[in-house]
Amino acid sequence: MNLLSCSRVFCLVSLLALPLVAGDLGRRLPSEKTSYMDPVTGFPITVLTTDAANDHRVYQTHPQWTADGKSILFRSDRGTGGSSAYLVNESSGEIVQITETSDRISGDIHLSRKFMKMVFLREGSQTQVIEVDLAKLLADSAAGSMKPSTSYERNCGSLPLGMRASGFGLDADEKYIYFGASGGDVGKHLPPGVTPIGIPEGARMGAGPGGLRSFNLETGEIKVIIDTPFKMGHVQASPWMPGEIIYCHETGGDAPQRMWSVMADGTGNRPLYVESPNEWITHETVATRDEVMFNIIGHQHRLRLKPSGIAVINLRTDEIKILGQVEETVGSGEFPGTGGFWHCNGSPDGRWAVGDTFLGNIHLINRKTGEITLLTTDHKMRPDHCHPAFSADSKRVLIQSGHLTDGKSLDLMIIPIPQELLDCY
Repeated sequence: MNLLSCSRVFCLVSLLALPLVAGDLGRRLPSEKTSYMDPVTGFPITVLTTDAANDHRVYQTHPQWTADGKSILFRSDRGTGGSSAYLVNESSGEIVQITETSDRISGDIHLSRKFMKMVFLREGSQTQVIEVDLAKLLADSAAGSMKPSTSYERNCGSLPLGMRASGFGLDADEKYIYFGASGGDVGKHLPPGVTPIGIPEGARMGAGPGGLRSFNLETGEIKVIIDTPFKMGHVQASPWMPGEIIYCHETGGDAPQRMWSVMADGTGNRPLYVESPNEWITHETVATRDEVMFNIIGHQHRLRLKPSGIAVINLRTDEIKILGQVEETVGSGEFPGTGGFWHCNGSPDGRWAVGDTFLGNIHLINRKTGEITLLTTDHKMRPDHCHPAFSADSKRVLIQSGHLTDGKSLDLMIIPIPQELLDCY
């Protein structure tokens, strides 16, 4: 039995030995941390979770690490019968459950970048906006003196009856969240003459109307930002510029115009990168104070007839730059799929881009030289995608990977940027 198999057996035995009680907030699980060398690149990979459960970290557009830089947020079902939020300490590997199993968490979970806090949405007859004091929760968990969840939570208010949220972003000043909305009064604030549109051809979703709302975390006040004729998705707030919001037409496929930007007061609503019919734009993320990084994907022959790859658009000038693309062969036939980059992210210091591919390989791009380095391979892209993201110091990449389970479940992994690459910048 190899080291990883032993680790899984040990974790399963340890988990079964822990009593599962009704109140499992603060439950601590032993480290599952291990490592391996990528067989193709030779680079070391740190594995943070190896439990048989699916370990989904939060979406790549949101902070992954707590404000102190020590722990990574993820969601998982670990013998509790429901999906809960957890933190894994990157150094020790110890795992702490930070929401109750009974919590019905809706959409995103958002960590504060400034304080040891997080915000999540709790479903019910009305969706509640909940702020959690992580510092207090972790301290009580370590001391074995957990209190009821209400001791760590602040109920900031509720969404209107009948309104549902489809993801949210935390404003740079952390006084507001901005959330995509459906139901309630959504659609009643469309500009005159604008009517909801249906699902685009070839898409799985996308019918409107959609809405974007602001929520004041101190007062609970909700304001209309805009309504859109299409389904709202992938809402994110700039970590640097208060009131600047990026959102998309969510289709589950190729939207006719994917990326949009607007200010929190509803002004400046506009498409980002006005796309042509032969381009497939996806997976945008705020990369720096002035840039949004995104993919012009090229996984089909027809999409390689125009430039494709990881790109950035300058929010102030609208200038576009393609950072790089890779070649892959996916499928077969007269025109086999050509794979390439699927999701991307930029380092906070502006030096790097990272992308996963249709074959589950992770590449690093030096934004100064354009050099592309293969970091690690064979991460399956199932049961979900890798969604790479950088640490706050821009020196490590976090992914979720199906590599160890042949795509049956996900584990969290850290890829340090090799020192020789950091030294060459």
